Amino acid sequence: MTQDELKALVGQAAIAYVQPGSIVGVGTGSTVNHFIDALGRMPVRVAGAVSSSVQSTARLKALGIPVLEANDVTRLGVYVDGADEIDAHGCMIKGGGAALTREKICADLADKFVCIADESKRVDVLGRFPLPVEVIAIAVAQIMRRFAAMGGQPSVRANVLTDNGHPIIDVRGLSITDPEALEREINQWPGVVSVGIFARHRADVCLLGTSSGVQTLTYDRD
Repeated sequence: MTQDELKALVGQAAIAYVQPGSIVGVGTGSTVNHFIDALGRMPVRVAGAVSSSVQSTARLKALGIPVLEANDVTRLGVYVDGADEIDAHGCMIKGGGAALTREKICADLADKFVCIADESKRVDVLGRFPLPVEVIAIAVAQIMRRFAAMGGQPSVRANVLTDNGHPIIDVRGLSITDPEALEREINQWPGVVSVGIFARHRADVCLLGTSSGVQTLTYDRD
């Protein structure tokens, strides 16, 4: 199967976690686009969606699915999103699509996080994919110095601002053996809006597209 066919498989499979008539959290990216299309094909549709990006919002609205603001809901039964990397514990690197802060907000609202990804995203140790960090513009130089001091190679993502109007630093060369600890540390740095380590908000389930079909991985949250 092609990578796009694998993405379509897991996007459709995620519908099993969606209650008709509910409000669902929707992430961002090419795999999520297949999930959004599957939402549009549901015989009994969802009541609405909370979207993590302008791009996903436009796709949802084009299918006639109401989009609600995160401030207007108290919880989501499920949040469905992709990942740039996911490890054996459900910890992820996210933010390749520049929507990491809004994605983390949606994840925080959700009772269950369902990650949809193809098998190339599964890793033993996070860090092969550059770590995205959304930052306040005046803090860019200092945050880059901090990453360089820990052995990373930071660079500002060219010609990109998030939907919140902030730049993103991508950090290469990290081996993230303790995602929760590194997430906590980076979150304390002045000027960091959000770091693309999803350890505190890691996946409950990963639907992994493989050459033999969809593999369902579950993770212990304790």
